[in-house]
Amino acid sequence: MSAPTTKTASKSAAKTAHESTPSFEQAYSELETIVARMESGQMPLEASLEAYKHGNALLELCQKSLAEVEQQVKVLNERQQLVAFNADHE
Repeated sequence: MSAPTTKTASKSAAKTAHESTPSFEQAYSELETIVARMESGQMPLEASLEAYKHGNALLELCQKSLAEVEQQVKVLNERQQLVAFNADHE
């Protein structure tokens, strides 16, 4: 019965590792890897589903990170005042 305990312990360790939030760059890189693996068509159905779920979580993290950074981006206008960055106005 030690095998199920070991299996449960490794699942707990893996879950703890996934709970730590990766940086934007790490998440984006992992997302690119997942997409490439899925596009290759060589993954079994169950693995594809798990990869999709994980990729979706990474995508949400990247989108959230980008939205937070966008809120922080400031530029100097002609009066040397900080104003929010406007992508439409260069």
